[in-house]
Amino acid sequence: MKTRKRTRIATIGIITAVVAIVAEVIAIKQKRIFALCLLVGFITLASPSSAQAQCTAENTAFKSGEHVMYDLYFNWKFIWKKVGLASLTTNATTYHSKPAYRFNLLSVGSKKTDFFFRMRDTLTCYVSDKLEPLYFRKAAEEGKRYTVDEAWFSYNDGKSIVKQKRTWRDGTIQEMEYSDTRCIFDILSILAQARSYNPNDYKVGDRILFPMATGRRVEEQTLIYRGKEEIKANNDTIYRCLVFSFVEYEKGKEKEVITFYISDDKNHLPIRLDMYLNFGSAKAFLKSVRGNRYPMASIVTK
Repeated sequence: MKTRKRTRIATIGIITAVVAIVAEVIAIKQKRIFALCLLVGFITLASPSSAQAQCTAENTAFKSGEHVMYDLYFNWKFIWKKVGLASLTTNATTYHSKPAYRFNLLSVGSKKTDFFFRMRDTLTCYVSDKLEPLYFRKAAEEGKRYTVDEAWFSYNDGKSIVKQKRTWRDGTIQEMEYSDTRCIFDILSILAQARSYNPNDYKVGDRILFPMATGRRVEEQTLIYRGKEEIKANNDTIYRCLVFSFVEYEKGKEKEVITFYISDDKNHLPIRLDMYLNFGSAKAFLKSVRGNRYPMASIVTK
């Protein structure tokens, strides 16, 4: 039972990291970026007595040198337009003189998009060699808005502690501290750990409840496992994918907000993300991947 719970929550983490890749597309239209910060407490249901043990895991999914590229699209009046690119890189490094991994996610709008809305978002994350969250930083230039979010993670007396700081363009600073007996993740460190888990225990219709930290508060969210589907990426390749829905509830009614497609192999790479917005829709497609640890066994050959 404990393994089943870990696999469920871990797969959430795979999904959450995809959100970072296209959240900037939402920002293009100045809408809520509710998906930007799915970063806290996804190991909620599997709760060993020690947060230290809870926040570590063996890396079985990626290696240093992995590089993934995505194309970002927006649908306006039934016409799909490419609005930017996103890249995710992984490298072995050190943090405070100890072995670590560094993840960088860069989202950049196209030149045509810049004419209407300039977008330059950079996310950086450090985790230990046991995938324990250490540090997170997000610098976001979205139109006239510029913010820097930082998070420092520590562990004491069986608790995970995160100190967060947001700095605005004018120098205004907002700070908060949050602790939990569950593990706390940022949007990239959850990906690092979650990719190492096996989601085979899922059943169609399974609902996964989890807390989401937005930087200033923590909210409960819901994911639903939809099954498997074959999806074509922007590299003219078809992948067998695990499909998940991120849903919200308005006046008691369920509303699907995002659909995620994750490669059904040991890499657990995000292949596609569909977002359903009030003013249109957005998609992110896998463009290329190199340096992956395993062959892409989810590729469908016909």
